[in-house]
Amino acid sequence: MTRVTEAEVGRILTRTTGYLRTVTSHSLQPYRGCAFGNALCGVGCYVRHNRWLLRGQAWGSFLEARTNAAECFLAEHARERAWAHRRGERFGVFLSSSTDPFVPHEARFGVTAAVLEAMRRDPPDVLVVQTHGTGVLSAVPALVELAGRCELRVHLSLESDRDTLPGLPRPAATVAARLDALSALRAAGLRTVATVSPLLPIDDPEAFFAALAPRADAVVLDHFIGGDGSPDGSRTLRTPLPAAMEAVHPGSSRLAYRDAMLAVARRHLPGRVGVGIDGFAGRLLGA
Repeated sequence: MTRVTEAEVGRILTRTTGYLRTVTSHSLQPYRGCAFGNALCGVGCYVRHNRWLLRGQAWGSFLEARTNAAECFLAEHARERAWAHRRGERFGVFLSSSTDPFVPHEARFGVTAAVLEAMRRDPPDVLVVQTHGTGVLSAVPALVELAGRCELRVHLSLESDRDTLPGLPRPAATVAARLDALSALRAAGLRTVATVSPLLPIDDPEAFFAALAPRADAVVLDHFIGGDGSPDGSRTLRTPLPAAMEAVHPGSSRLAYRDAMLAVARRHLPGRVGVGIDGFAGRLLGA
C-alpha cells in the first residue's frame, strides 16, 4: 500500500552530481517516492538505497506529489540556465532520476503534465524523460512540441523480455505494452531510447534486441554491478534480485552477462548501443 500525500516545495531543480553529472546539468522530481516501488522495477531500483530520500520509510510505501513543481521550474529557469551556461554546459533536465514522472497517480495530480506545460513556455536546452511505464503516451502532444524547441529523448525501461522473475512482483507494465509504447513514441517522431537497466535475464536475446531495433533509436545496457552506486553491486546484492536472476539464468548477476548481451545488442543495433552512464548520456558504441 502506497501512502499518498501532497506538498509544496521550495525548489524543484537539483544540480546533478555523481552518476548523472555527465548526463544533464539538473534533475527534476515531480514526485518524492514512487508508486512503482512495489513492482519489479522497484526491487532493482537504485533509489531504494537512498536513505536521505527514504527518511526511514520503505521504498514503494510513499508518494509525495509536489503540486507546485511547474511554478518552481518557471521561477528557477533563468537562474539555473545561466548557471549551467556559465559552466560551459547546456541547461539539461533529467525527468526523473528518483521517481517515475508517469506514476499512475499522475492522472490525478497532473504534476508532470504541468511541468511539461511550463517547459513549453521556457524550455531547457536538453530534456531527458525516463520512465518505466506506458503513461508517457498521455504526454505525446506536449513532448512533440517540446522536441521542436529543445533536444529531447524519451528513455523507456525494458530490463528483459520476461514479465516475471521467481518470487518477485510483476513489472509496472508488460514487456508487450512497453514495446508498443516505444513504437508509438517513435511513430510520433520522438527520439526513443530503450534502457535495459538494470539488466535482467533475457530468455531470447536475439529476438529481444531484434524487436528493439525498429522501435528504439538507441539502447542502453546497465548492470547493477557498477550501476547501483557501489563498485561491486553490493547494494543490490543485499536485495532478493540477484538470487532471482541466478534462478532463471546462472551467471546473469555477474558483469560478464552484460558483456554477452552487449555483443548481441551491437549486432542488431550497430552504432546505437551505450553502456552504463555513457549510454544514458547518449555516448554510443560503434559497430
